[in-house]
Amino acid sequence: MKVRAYDKFRDLYRKLPSAVRRKALRQIHRLSKDQRHPSLQVKRIQGTAGIWEARVDIRYRMTFEIAGGDTIVLRVIGDHDEALRRP
Repeated sequence: MKVRAYDKFRDLYRKLPSAVRRKALRQIHRLSKDQRHPSLQVKRIQGTAGIWEARVDIRYRMTFEIAGGDTIVLRVIGDHDEALRRP
């Protein structure tokens, strides 16, 4: 699948510690190849229409949506609670 990112995702990504950015890139690559990869722990976010969360590590999450059936659009990345507060 193709991967795009909203500007908000890019801004939040730049503010992350470098170690977390590296983990996030690895997880984004996995997400583009296999959304069911066990390390991603992908779940639909309750109360939303088509917004999903994926795990970066134990503390960080990213949210995304699928557009057009072949594109992952990254929405938000950050601390678990913050990322899921405004997915």
